[in-house]
Amino acid sequence: MTRAADRHPAVPRGERGATTVADRVAAKIASQVAREALSRFTESAGHVPPGGRTPRVTTFVRRAPERNDKGREGDPAESRLLLGEVRMRIAVELGYPSDIGAQCAAVRREVTERLRAWAGMDVSDLAVSVERLHSVHSRRTDQERVK
Repeated sequence: MTRAADRHPAVPRGERGATTVADRVAAKIASQVAREALSRFTESAGHVPPGGRTPRVTTFVRRAPERNDKGREGDPAESRLLLGEVRMRIAVELGYPSDIGAQCAAVRREVTERLRAWAGMDVSDLAVSVERLHSVHSRRTDQERVK
């Protein structure tokens, strides 16, 4: 009897199939994570009208470069396989007054960490832009002018 390995020789690493993550999947993950990060800022979340369509995420995903297996054995960073590299832009709406810089930094940090953990993707470029600020005065129902 012959073994299965003898009948089907191993396919070299470069010729095997690969797992890929679509850009829309990376965008959905980033959008959800950004929403969660912004929801922690209660002073800002109260000013943004409900049902807004932000954050909006634009992504560009590149396939991961060929992995070099010559790293140190047992090194957890070397053993993790990156599935790709992503560049993205995230547009958000924030309440005002609030700490805009801290909110943008939280979005950047959490999206980068979670895409690496959940999708195995390295974020090479992440731009967070503030599309609109909602102040307490802009939500007035009477058409009185704010001075």
